[in-house]
Amino acid sequence: MARAIWTGSISFGLVSIPVGVYSATEDHTVHFHQFERGTADRVRNLRVNERTGDEVEYDDIVKGADVGDGKYVVVEPDELEAIAPGRSRNLEISEFVDLDEIDPIYYQRTYWLAPTGEEYHRPYALLLQALSDSDRAAIGTFVMRGKEYLAAIRPDRDVLALETLYFADEIRDPHEMLDLPSPREVRKDDKELAMAMRLIDAMSGPWKPEQYRDSYRERVEKLIEDKREGREIVSEAEPPDPTDMTDLLAALQRSVEAARGKGGSGAEQAGAEKRTGSRKAGKEKKSGEKAGKERTEEKDLGSATKSELLERARELDVSGRSSMSKEQLADAVREAS
Repeated sequence: MARAIWTGSISFGLVSIPVGVYSATEDHTVHFHQFERGTADRVRNLRVNERTGDEVEYDDIVKGADVGDGKYVVVEPDELEAIAPGRSRNLEISEFVDLDEIDPIYYQRTYWLAPTGEEYHRPYALLLQALSDSDRAAIGTFVMRGKEYLAAIRPDRDVLALETLYFADEIRDPHEMLDLPSPREVRKDDKELAMAMRLIDAMSGPWKPEQYRDSYRERVEKLIEDKREGREIVSEAEPPDPTDMTDLLAALQRSVEAARGKGGSGAEQAGAEKRTGSRKAGKEKKSGEKAGKERTEEKDLGSATKSELLERARELDVSGRSSMSKEQLADAVREAS
C-alpha cells in the first residue's frame, strides 16, 4: 500500500471527507554521484564562508534577502517560522469552476486522493460522481510541507485527482518577454496554411501515451551498461537542419506525402516513415513494387549513420548489434528486414 504524503479532510459546506494525498507520478531520471577525474574519490558539497574559505556549521547559517545595491536583509529561521502557515489538516473548497476554464498553464503537479477509511467511501464516491456529472473542479487551498498551495480537485475516471496550481502572479505574460509573430502574417486562404492543415490531418490519431518513451534516459542507461561491459560507445546522429523558409510549402508537401505513404495516418506512421524510408512490405505487392522497395531500402542503408543503423537493428531485435561495425549492421538490418 502506498504511503500518503499528506492526510487531512476535504471540506465543502457541512461535508468533510478525510483523505490521503499520494504522488501520481514518479521520477525515472538517472542520477549520478560526482567523482574527481582519474580517482575513485567522491566529491562533496560543503557550506563555505565566501570570504574566509572556512566551512560553516548548518546551525550558524541565516538567510539574507537581496534588496539591491549589494545590500541584504538578514532573516533568522525562527522569524520565518513565526509567520509560516500552520500545519493544516484541512483543504477547504471555496468554489467549483468549469474544468475548461482552467488554463493548463496553471497546472503544477498531480496527486491522487483516496479516502482514509472504508466508512468514507460513500461521500468520496458522491463527490467524484458529482464532479464528473457537472464537468467541474473544486478549488481550494491547503498547507503541505510548510507551504500553502492553491489546488483543483477534478475527477479522473474512478479517482479524484488533486492538481496543485500556480498562483496568477506566477504566470509570465509571453507578450512581454517574447518576440511573437502577428496573427495577420497568416491569411485564411494561405496555401501553406492549407498544407499545414492537411499535414495535421494526416498525422492525427488517438492519444496513446504508452507509445512514447524517454529515449534520452534509455540512451544514458545503455551508455552506463556499455561502459560497464567495455563495449563500443556510439554517438547519436545530428538533429535535422532547420527548414528553409523559402521552401516551406515544398517541405510541408513532402511531410504530408510521408505521413500518407502507407495509406494511413498518425504521428507514429510519419515517424516510422522518416526512419525507414518508404518500405512497402507485403506478399500481395507486385514484383515491380518489391524491387523498388529493395532499391530504396539499399539506398537508405547506404546513407544511414551507424547510430541510425544501430537503432534499426534494435527495432529488428538483431542479436550482437552493439559490437558490430557499420557495414555489419547494414548487412544484419538488410537480412532481418
